[in-house]
Amino acid sequence: MTKQILDELKSHSPFTIFGALTGIIIIILLNNINIPSRVSFNIFYTLHPIHVLLSALVTASMYELHTGGKIKLWLLITIGYVGSIGIATLSDSIIPYIGEVFLDLPNRGIHLGFIEKWWLVNPLAFLGILIAYFRPATKFPHFGHVLLSTWASLFHIIMALGSSLHWFAYMIIFIFLFISVWIPCCISDIIFPLLFVKEKT
Repeated sequence: MTKQILDELKSHSPFTIFGALTGIIIIILLNNINIPSRVSFNIFYTLHPIHVLLSALVTASMYELHTGGKIKLWLLITIGYVGSIGIATLSDSIIPYIGEVFLDLPNRGIHLGFIEKWWLVNPLAFLGILIAYFRPATKFPHFGHVLLSTWASLFHIIMALGSSLHWFAYMIIFIFLFISVWIPCCISDIIFPLLFVKEKT
């Protein structure tokens, strides 16, 4: 398990670095335009729910496929929900918020989608689990998943921006974007569901 975790983290790192770089380019462009916070809020709440849906689908599918179809429905739902809501919230909201606090951004705030927009985010998590139950699938382009998660984290940070940023702040944002995607996505999609498979065998 340890070797698999390290291999997955290693294989995800190039995509994550590239995703974080695209995030820095976007934040530089948008910071010059100075888009309203409400626009960033709406973009975040487009990307984050889609990330939750995809994460629930992949996490639940990973568990189902590795149990040979011999699953308990309540456990599938629990794994899919916790693995998507819990980890996507960590990735898209909590880690970016820590970065916002670290940089002392003027409009910082933590946006927990499963609470703030519970009527949107939670049903999409259950939809992802439902799709996984009938048609489990884990083969999605890592590149697309990384960009989706990176940009959701990015627009959480953009909501907190005020005046123009110092070059040092871009370096810090890059680091937080990388961490917010690299570790949580591997945990959610691969490590977390396989822990339950190990317990059953």
